[in-house]
Amino acid sequence: MPSIAPGCEACAESYGNDVAETHSLSGATHSRLHENQYLEAVIASTSDAMITLDPQLCVRDLNSAAVSVLGGAREEIIGRRCSQVLCCKNLNRTALCGTSSCPFVRVQQQKKPLPNEELLIGIDPERACEVSVSVTPVVADDVVYTVFTARDLSALKVANRVRSNFVSMVSHELRTPLNSVHGFIDLLLQGHMGELTQEQHTYLGYAQEGVQQLVSIVEDILFMTRSDLGQFEIKQQEVHLQSLARQVFRTLQNQAAKAEVVLSSPDIPAHAPPLYADPLRIKQVLSNLVTNAIKFTPPGGTVTVKVRQHNEQFAMISVADTGYGIHPEDRRHIFERFYQSNHSQQSKMGGYGLGLSIAKLIIEQHGGTINVDTAVNQGTTFSFTIPLYHEQ
Repeated sequence: MPSIAPGCEACAESYGNDVAETHSLSGATHSRLHENQYLEAVIASTSDAMITLDPQLCVRDLNSAAVSVLGGAREEIIGRRCSQVLCCKNLNRTALCGTSSCPFVRVQQQKKPLPNEELLIGIDPERACEVSVSVTPVVADDVVYTVFTARDLSALKVANRVRSNFVSMVSHELRTPLNSVHGFIDLLLQGHMGELTQEQHTYLGYAQEGVQQLVSIVEDILFMTRSDLGQFEIKQQEVHLQSLARQVFRTLQNQAAKAEVVLSSPDIPAHAPPLYADPLRIKQVLSNLVTNAIKFTPPGGTVTVKVRQHNEQFAMISVADTGYGIHPEDRRHIFERFYQSNHSQQSKMGGYGLGLSIAKLIIEQHGGTINVDTAVNQGTTFSFTIPLYHEQ
């Protein structure tokens, strides 16, 4: 009688002590059995809910975590349609079952995985669980199954909310003393506390620039945390872009002069139609884009703002420079928060990587889009759309 292969005692037990049958298995078969047992143990013990659906979108199998999320007994869930047990909804609580937005329908049509989509699942609306979902098609024996993996986001959402509240509180508390310091420096520079020497005036100017930079950072972080908490609103009204652009250029004229960059007069026709926008927020977008353009343009370069009508509903505004351009590997990250390029030319320019994220958020809140056209050492143009003002 041949000896049992090393490490195969579990296999012998799985065959009910039928050692003869176990011994007849090849080493490769033993290996596959152990691998299957290992995978089954991993799937059974994972904290992510995993559900397998057949081509008719009926539940074929699920792990313990899925049973816990859905409620009920495992035997009652298997064989039922996904619409009877998952009841997927988007975060606005709109039902997705039977629509083209259903994640399973999209995967079947596109024949490719759907990663990281946030949904609400569960029959009972009061117990609906917010999850991050991945849906993957899997082919076995010429049959296409769908594997649904869901990770509970409840604890993560609470942690993010606590973090956002903390950052918001700290930012707010920093803003008050910084504004106070900025105000007192301004009084000193205006001579209210006595005449200053040229050297004192110069150094106080440096201090004022540093404080203003800190105030801007705090304001941007406060803006992003309020947006994350759903406290960001826009107040749209009739806006004339020409006036806003001139204000931004006047504010940034000194910065451009120090960088030896020319701010070309805004190319905005006097008869350009008004925008339907929040003036403070659009001014913030222009300021962020023009500041970036100045920063990444070498001495002697130019920065230009242009506007044209995009269609009957939107205007297209562009901020163009003759600067260093953006490297291809950085382009897909430029709107990410706190993203910093690894290229020496970009990294030495400093910054904290929120300006473009904020611009994108504001533009999207207006219902517009923002895009970039760039080439290394040939300049960059950021273009965004904003709705036109139409009298009621």
